Amino acid sequence: MGSEMCIRDRGGAILDSCIRFLDEDPWERLEMYNQTLGGSQKILALLRGQNLFAYQPYSDDLVISFVRQAVESGVGAMRIFDALNDERNLVTALLATKAYGAKAETALSYTVSPVHTVDYFVDYARKLEAMGADQLAIKDMAGLLYPQDAVELIRKLKQNTSLPLALHSHTTTGVGLLNAVIGMVYGVDSIDCAITPFAGGSSHPPVELLIPFAEELGLDHGLDKRFILQAQEELFRIFNELKDTISYHGRYYRPVNFKQVNRRQVNEIIRLVKSPVPENIETALELSRRMLHELGYPDFDDRIFKSQIPGGMLSNLRSQLHSMGREDLFDQLMVEIPRVRRDVGYVPLVTPTSQIVGSQAAFNLMMGAEYVHVSDEFRMLLRGEFGRTPAQPNPELVSRVLGENEEPLRYRAASYLPPVLEDRVELPFVRTHKDLLLHFLFKEAADAFLEKRYRDELSPVTQSEYQRA
Repeated sequence: MGSEMCIRDRGGAILDSCIRFLDEDPWERLEMYNQTLGGSQKILALLRGQNLFAYQPYSDDLVISFVRQAVESGVGAMRIFDALNDERNLVTALLATKAYGAKAETALSYTVSPVHTVDYFVDYARKLEAMGADQLAIKDMAGLLYPQDAVELIRKLKQNTSLPLALHSHTTTGVGLLNAVIGMVYGVDSIDCAITPFAGGSSHPPVELLIPFAEELGLDHGLDKRFILQAQEELFRIFNELKDTISYHGRYYRPVNFKQVNRRQVNEIIRLVKSPVPENIETALELSRRMLHELGYPDFDDRIFKSQIPGGMLSNLRSQLHSMGREDLFDQLMVEIPRVRRDVGYVPLVTPTSQIVGSQAAFNLMMGAEYVHVSDEFRMLLRGEFGRTPAQPNPELVSRVLGENEEPLRYRAASYLPPVLEDRVELPFVRTHKDLLLHFLFKEAADAFLEKRYRDELSPVTQSEYQRA
């Protein structure tokens, strides 16, 4: 690791959440962050490649224009990933990011399958470097990067590429904390983490634990521990306000200060990681999991190593099943999801493929038979409209869903999409280019937000015409 550990602000669903749930203009929010932080160098946005901040691929002209506006409004670095690790889906966003003056950090969507070997990810990283990426990130969205594999992957990436490397790993399976320590020992340049009580569990490793590790390793993390504890206190206030929507409230989490972290355990874990034979790594993993448990963080769920459900999807899945009164399906879904994933070519489970595969698995269970009903997005995935899958999908399934006469796409998926910004949009609530971008990206949700925003400024006649439409 370098001389500094970074905390980064990001989120692929931030724009959607702003307009759908918070009634906030995401552009104004970003510009406020930029002004408050004194510049864009501290702002990293997570971009879903050709999907931008949404769920389906968009035309090149919209991608270019959206990236330009994001950079102008304050994004200093763009973490760009593709759910399928199809580098063709990164090229437009990558070039636009660099052209408009921001850093392009490209991510490896980490998963485990017969085709996803360490060499696979190293080869992919070298492709991204050759495409012009400024930085690389390991995006371990489901906590599947087993620590022994983390040692090998990080070492090989550092040996075979020359770019700064970030590590994004979740603690869902109990490996995120140890992976962060491995990253510090073997040269990762930055590590994604979170502040308690929104750390651990399906989130990232707690910064309150990572700082003692950095200090014992002699790394200058550059963080003010007093401010972190102040932030923790404020986040606990928010955590308690949300208690009715947090299923584990009252079972996990308590304030954690740096003095509570057992430095003897910290140094023992570091010693074991520096001699990374399998038995040492297993012992270090047990110690790091125990450390999280003793400090009140949620227990890990190593069933995820089979289901491969990422943290965000896991939280949403539990919530959705609860609202439907079908919690009984959870264990069956944990079995069905990896089977559906295999059928569609071992796609990594990250937005949007996690939602597509998860929904299809739920359909299969609810219908009592496989693939009786398939979503439009599942059909798109098989047809190649999201890009090239890591392995060939089950040919029987492709034939069943697409039919004999429909061929999967051959070329880069976005090359089949016509431009959209040349079309005139005559809506009374689309007044600026920023509005136009939201309209194309989030459709009905954006239109509802913008109409409400400008409602008082619209004439009674215009309001009446819009309501009739």
